[in-house]
Amino acid sequence: MSKNRKRRSPSSIVGRILAALSALALVVTLLLQGNNIALFNSKGMIAHEQRNLMILTVGILLAIAIPTLTLFFFTAWRYRESNSNASRASSNHHSRLLVPVIWFTPCVVAVALAMIMWPAAHRLDPKKSISADGKSLTIQVVSMRWKWLFIYPEQHIATVNFAQIPIHTPIHFELTADEAPMSSFWIPNLGGQLYSMTGHMNQLNLMGDMPGDYTGSSAEINGAGFSGMKFTTRVSSKDAFDAWVRGVSLSGNALDTAGYDRLLKPTQNNSHTFYWLSESDLYDKVLMKYMGHNDDMHMMNMGMH
Repeated sequence: MSKNRKRRSPSSIVGRILAALSALALVVTLLLQGNNIALFNSKGMIAHEQRNLMILTVGILLAIAIPTLTLFFFTAWRYRESNSNASRASSNHHSRLLVPVIWFTPCVVAVALAMIMWPAAHRLDPKKSISADGKSLTIQVVSMRWKWLFIYPEQHIATVNFAQIPIHTPIHFELTADEAPMSSFWIPNLGGQLYSMTGHMNQLNLMGDMPGDYTGSSAEINGAGFSGMKFTTRVSSKDAFDAWVRGVSLSGNALDTAGYDRLLKPTQNNSHTFYWLSESDLYDKVLMKYMGHNDDMHMMNMGMH
């Protein structure tokens, strides 16, 4: 009988729980080793800050959740019906401090999280420009069914499902959509996602800090071709980027209004395609297509450009 009691002691149960959690952590570590888990493999300034913010927030929540859940299961085990050795007070008296203490802890945690999140939300605002030594690069993005069109207005080139950017250069993405449902533009290694919508321009600022090819996608289901709506973002040196721009400019594939209309037709699993721009105002035409006769919206978007 004493043997069974010892086997079911609190220290034994806690030891088993800790051993199980350690084994789970080891298995997860082994499974993730050598894999590109984009959320934890940041390659840009914004993604790095977002990753640290997520880890800090989860750490704070676990610091509260683990003791709370441990105490909950210990209390349930200690005062289970079959435990005749547990002492139970017959008095109905309750401590006056119990309720304030119970509410004090979550309030402190909420305030602590708010003090962290409030400045971080302003610091990581997608519209906020990134401070850097070099000049920023503007890339206009149009989400279609089911592909991504990238327009480089200053370089006079355009690409499908491929974007190349120079390292340590702030990138200003201008996002919209054309004849497509709302799509979520996301490059996990470089930063958070933002939506593209018809007749509207969202702005997202990112910067790559390490050369490499990083996968981007639509982060939410938006139709039949959702699974193939992926693109590659290549972070390269400034010289490699300039050489790439020259190569695309000489590719011979022109993108005009007629070519854009052909590109707009729904297709799936599209390969990388490169064009030189024959019409510099192509992106503005896409925006204005959904504006109708709203002069105020027209002036607002023209002012942004």
